[in-house]
Amino acid sequence: MFAVIKTGGKQYRVATGDEIRVEKLEGQAGDTLDLGDVLLLGGESGVTVGSPTVEGAQVIGELLATDRDRKIIVFKKRRRQNYRRTKGHRQWGTTVRIAEIVAPGDKAKTKLKTTTAPVADEAPAAKAPETKAAPKKKAAAPKAEAKTEAPAAAAGNDELTKLTGVGPALATKLNDAGITSFAQIAAWTEADMDALSETITGLKAKAEKGDWIAAAKDLAG
Repeated sequence: MFAVIKTGGKQYRVATGDEIRVEKLEGQAGDTLDLGDVLLLGGESGVTVGSPTVEGAQVIGELLATDRDRKIIVFKKRRRQNYRRTKGHRQWGTTVRIAEIVAPGDKAKTKLKTTTAPVADEAPAAKAPETKAAPKKKAAAPKAEAKTEAPAAAAGNDELTKLTGVGPALATKLNDAGITSFAQIAAWTEADMDALSETITGLKAKAEKGDWIAAAKDLAG
């Protein structure tokens, strides 16, 4: 009797007593294993072809050894690229002796056995230590808006558009910043102009170009 089996993605024609080398199987020397799907079974009574396997058929093999094949050399080269690579590879495999071929309806005489340690029952998962919740960060205090301290306003509002380069829009911005009189502008210092330039873009340059401080002193009388 012979059979065609499939194991490790490959097919093998075997008969009782044959020794074949297949892809690596789990086990140790002396183990007897079911070698996988039986695709075809042949004997004195004819040939039985599976669809895709022969139901009830079985091929039992005795594991002889598990080791690595001889080394094969893999060499790669690319022309004019200064590329050369040499690698060696040894494929794992298992040598098996066919102990018995069991036809459908027959009882196997060879008992399956394995010395591979069974997988231990999973222990209940240890309770994960409780992690203390990180203390909530205090909400950052809102940044205090930079306030520009303008010189004290004189009584009444002056017409700031009389200064060179000051239009209605710029005059409104100055009023919003607290600058409403020529006396305030006349008392400006470098620090005052720098502080106001943070809120009114280009104010210092315009003030210096139009000589606002001197003009404001004249207008303030």
